[in-house]
Order: sequence, then C-alpha cells, then structure tokens
Amino acid sequence: MNCNTERILQLIDHAVVGYAPFMPVKLVVFPEFAHAAPAYLTLKELREKLAVPIPNAHTDRLHSKAKEYDLYIQSGTMLETDTRWPGAVFNTTCLIGPEGIVYKYRKVNPWIPWEVHMSPHDIEGYDEPLFPVARTAIGNIGAAICYDWLFPESLRQLSGNGAEILIRVSAYMDPFGSTEPMDWWTTVNRCRALENLSYVVAANQGASLRHYPPFSWPGGSMVVDYDGRVLAQASPGPGERIVVAAIDVTMLRYERKMRRAHQMLAHLRTECYPIYQRRFLEGWAGSWKTEDSNVSDQEQRIDAAKRKIGYLGASEPAPTPNVQDLMKGRST
Repeated sequence: MNCNTERILQLIDHAVVGYAPFMPVKLVVFPEFAHAAPAYLTLKELREKLAVPIPNAHTDRLHSKAKEYDLYIQSGTMLETDTRWPGAVFNTTCLIGPEGIVYKYRKVNPWIPWEVHMSPHDIEGYDEPLFPVARTAIGNIGAAICYDWLFPESLRQLSGNGAEILIRVSAYMDPFGSTEPMDWWTTVNRCRALENLSYVVAANQGASLRHYPPFSWPGGSMVVDYDGRVLAQASPGPGERIVVAAIDVTMLRYERKMRRAHQMLAHLRTECYPIYQRRFLEGWAGSWKTEDSNVSDQEQRIDAAKRKIGYLGASEPAPTPNVQDLMKGRST
C-alpha cells in the first residue's frame, strides 16, 4: 500500500501543476481499491492481512498534500478496522482537506456476496452518520462507494443531507463499465446527477484482467453536471488517466433556487412507496464478530431476501457457484 500511496501523491502533483494554466484544481478523487488491491476473502483473513485503522500513515501523507496545495482529496478506499466496533471490517474512503480528515464514508452496500466486509448499517448500536456531508469552501461534498450507486436511495439521502457534489469512488468492472452496449457506469452517473440536481465526480478503476483476476475494470472516470451532461470523461481502458472539468457551485445553487420543474427532491411523495416499510435483506446482527464469515454466509442472506420478494420458492436453492473454490490461490 505504501507504493500505491506514493503514486497517488505523484498523480496529485501532476494534476495540480499540469493543469494550473487551465484552472485551479481544488478537488481530486481516486477510485476504489486505489490504496490496496481487491481481495475476496473471509472476514478473518481481511482483518489479519489487509485491514488498517484510520487515521494512519497513508491518510497523514494525503493530509500533508492537501495542506500543500490547499485542496480536498477523496481517497481511494481502505479496508478499515475501528476499536469502537471490534471484529468489524469496513470499506472506507476519506475526504481529506487542509484541516485533516473531514469525514469517513463506510460503504453501506457492500458488493455481496463477494465482499464480506461490513455495512455499518448492519451493526447493532452503530451511531455514526451513514451518509456524511462536508460543508467546505468549494461546496457541500458527499461520497458513496461503487455498488452504493446502484441504490438511488443512497445518493438521494446524501442530497437530502445537503450534498451539492456527489463523489463516486468505484471499481466498476466489465461488462458493466463505460462502453456500449451496457455502459451502466455512464448511465448511472448521469441519472444520479440529474435526479438529485447535483454535480457528480466519478473515479473508476482502470485495471487489466492480468493484474486483478477474475475481473477487468474499464476506467472511464468522468465529471457530470446537474443536468446529466458529461463535462469530461477519460477514454476507456486500463491504465492511469487524469480527467479535469470545471464545477460551478454558484450556478448549481442558483438553479436549485430558481427551478420549479424537475425538482425531484422537492416533489418527492415519500408516503407513496410502502416497499420502504418492508425489510428484505436481513442484517448480520452479531455475525460481524464471527471469526470466519464468508461468501456462503452472504449467499444465504441473499436467498432469504429473494424468497421474501418472490424471486425464489420457499425451498428453492439459488444456482450460484462456489466462489471460495473459484478464488483459491489468489494473491492478496
């Protein structure tokens, strides 16, 4: 992780210095797994091999860089431990400014069944904000991680909490990435921007299958305005890219104040949706303290939720492969 953090700092230098003749760079965003490679292991293995507390040496170095350039950095994700929640592992990104860590966002919707780290929502007694928003000199900023963005509710809650700039820290893989015919990446980013009348800054991992099997990630990092217009986007494909675009928060605030049409949050009839009064996916309750929670545990929870929805019969098994067997021998 040290070499990854070193490279992140170099990329910040490149962005700030290289683009200074065009615009001041005041916000930089990095993708999911920028600090450490993805690993689909058991909870016990993640705790022992990859998880770190926050703050740490890596966030300290990002803080120094934020002070040097007077900017904000949305870090890549780290697998995090916290003494307040012993035994739990979170997938966490930090917004770091000249003043230090402004917020920590812990992935609320892990990409189950393969990601076995915890959703903070599932921990009994968890009392920290699930969707924090930072009020900064460059605008109100909130972040969510990768699969969170497939849940419109996550970004709607950030917007309801005051976010004007929605940040996506992501490792969104092929074939759902940034090219036709699917192109979920671009579609979702544009939808979340226009339906929340917010800017979206989305950083995606660009990595080849050779480096991170069994997936490849197509990149396509982008900036989208509050009407869903793509302001800038990296060309798809593995490898590093720097994408820059101007964000006008003053104009965003004017549009939010002036518009009466397409004000989806102001028009929201929350009482129309009784589905939100039901629970489908049961939380882990106390199982985050279990020494060896794994993919099979997640699969059972998903199957139970599918039966509640009606996707599976009462005793029908779900046709899923043994993921642990598929992943044997993978390096962390």
